[in-house]
Amino acid sequence: MRKQNPREVYGRTLVELGREDTRIVVLEADLSKSTMSCYFEQAYPDRYFEMGIAEANMTSFAAGLSLVGKIPFTNSFATFAAGRAYDQIRQGICIPGLNVKIVGSSSGLSDFGDGSTHQAVEDAAIMRSIPNMTVLVPCDGIETRKMTRAMARYHGPVYMRLNRDDMPDLFPEEEEYVIGKPYLIRQGSDGVVFANGIMVSKAVEAAEALSALGVSTRVVDVSTLKPVDEGALRELAEGMSGMVTAEEHTLIGGLGSVVADVFKGSGIPLRCMGINDRFGQSARSYAELLAEYGLTAGHIESDVLEVIGRRGS
Repeated sequence: MRKQNPREVYGRTLVELGREDTRIVVLEADLSKSTMSCYFEQAYPDRYFEMGIAEANMTSFAAGLSLVGKIPFTNSFATFAAGRAYDQIRQGICIPGLNVKIVGSSSGLSDFGDGSTHQAVEDAAIMRSIPNMTVLVPCDGIETRKMTRAMARYHGPVYMRLNRDDMPDLFPEEEEYVIGKPYLIRQGSDGVVFANGIMVSKAVEAAEALSALGVSTRVVDVSTLKPVDEGALRELAEGMSGMVTAEEHTLIGGLGSVVADVFKGSGIPLRCMGINDRFGQSARSYAELLAEYGLTAGHIESDVLEVIGRRGS
């Protein structure tokens, strides 16, 4: 299966967008070779603004650019994009509903070497809580490209969190990406896993292992955390014996919270997998961290068996 790095795909897509629309401008917080905004700088230096390690100023500057008709994309590590600039995002972008795109790179635990200060495990929850903000989490390079283009077309504040690591291609090439729509990645009839980001590929891996046990597992990519198409989620859970959510994010305010709210009172058993109110930490590898925080295909497999009542059978 082909793997792509979502940051690389994002950077190349920005260049494409810049060629197609001169209103596209890009702002950076001294991390261009990591966020991959450096490609846009090389192609369109007159529409590129290196703001230094000053995310709050960058965000306010982006708000001003939007007021004169530009479509600004701001870039930093997710923990800084969502955290350091929170007040400017809330006051200067979301209250007036300005057309600014905020891209948080190296999200979750993917920046495994830099530890808790650089690992954004709460960014999506922060952004979800702000009125007028749209929150997106792509599952692979294909969806990253389509999502970035959809962001440019959409008028209003958008936050997208990107993984640092290479990810296997799963999103259907032929599908049009629509903000708000959950996407069926794998069909199944016993249980369903709602996932986003890197956990979509972990869910597919778990589904393949479960099939050997005679368990048919549906996998759904919930790449829009806000707004949520509640009707579509209910349709995708119809007939399921149980549901699991899987996210590389705190369980508080993320995908698990979204699904729990949608299915409150439905009677369908639900287990939520995510980071259980902890910060990240340094490790020798990304895989080591995912295992430490229970974010593996094996953990999803166990949760599916538990939730559909097959544990120990």
